Amino acid sequence: MARTDDLHLLPDPIKGGWKLTRSGRRVAHHAVQYYVESYGRRLAKRNKVDLVIHGRDGRILSKDSYGNESTVKDTEH
Repeated sequence: MARTDDLHLLPDPIKGGWKLTRSGRRVAHHAVQYYVESYGRRLAKRNKVDLVIHGRDGRILSKDSYGNESTVKDTEH
């Protein structure tokens, strides 16, 4: 279950490009997904939260946890 303080990387339909949100508020925006994702990973590691990456269709593509990890090994990567 996603916590409200998790970071979400989403397509931005209003400005175009990609946005990074936390608790529903925009944290970062860039035209290139890689730059927002890179910043999001650093921020998630620093704050020990999850980074949830969504595709253009809104579906979750990836979820990486950087804090409060479960003892179950992540098999995605």
